Amino acid sequence: MKLDDDRKTVVMVVDDAIDSIRMIRDALEEASMTVLIALEGNQALTISQNITPDVVLMDALMPHMDGFETCRRLKENPAFADIPIIFMTGLSDTEHVVMGLKAGGVDYVTKPINTAELLARMDVHLANARMSRSARNALDSTGQNLFAIDHDGNLLWSTPQVCERLPDTSHPDFQTIRTGLAEWISRNPEPGHVMPLQALNIQHSVEYLTLVDGREYLLRLKTPQSQSSATAALRERFQLTLRESDVLLWIANGKTNREIAQILDMSPRTVNKHLEQVFRKLGVENRTSAAASAIRLLAAQ
Repeated sequence: MKLDDDRKTVVMVVDDAIDSIRMIRDALEEASMTVLIALEGNQALTISQNITPDVVLMDALMPHMDGFETCRRLKENPAFADIPIIFMTGLSDTEHVVMGLKAGGVDYVTKPINTAELLARMDVHLANARMSRSARNALDSTGQNLFAIDHDGNLLWSTPQVCERLPDTSHPDFQTIRTGLAEWISRNPEPGHVMPLQALNIQHSVEYLTLVDGREYLLRLKTPQSQSSATAALRERFQLTLRESDVLLWIANGKTNREIAQILDMSPRTVNKHLEQVFRKLGVENRTSAAASAIRLLAAQ
């Protein structure tokens, strides 16, 4: 089992039972995988600071920090959003299965481990994880910079570029961001509403997109460069004012006049006035034609 780029699959095994580790390590190495060993939860957290494995095999019951807490702590790291964590334990009752899944695990195997079954399950979860990463990389390549939070502002997942731009979840700056996002979400912003992120050294803002499955608030991280370059291109090509180019950019993003008024902090009447000038300068008669002209220009950038 290898990754698409022919790099060996890296597996972190977290278990305090030496005999179990040896048996699992031998099976994984025979399958041409690289194995990292952690004898307890804190060791796993230390390894995760420097290396992100492709999959984690986690013993549920360990001294000092059990597998459930270790899993929760690993999942606080955005880099582990797509990393499948499979629990291994002699316990198979419903309570522990539920605990493992709630902690962020994707699967559960009971000891003694059937290595053929374990490898087959890993294959499925690794394929799913690669698909998720590919999708998020594709979103980044189109400048989407998406991430999702829960109602309390906790980061659920992010695309790679967002992960690079946001501070680590344990950093005080992220806690400030989390609190601000939670407060903002509690006010039920409408799609397209934008909030500045004051905690970052470089001024960024967040656009609210939608609520997914009643629990994931989908957001877009906006950089000054991404928006300013787009508005500059529109301004230069169509000889627009700054506000007219802002309005046209949001029209191209499918926003209504009411939504644009909220985003740009102006009245809907003012948006209409800007839009009249945009139509005149573009030589079009409606917002659909204006949006099409803007999209063609931006796509060519």
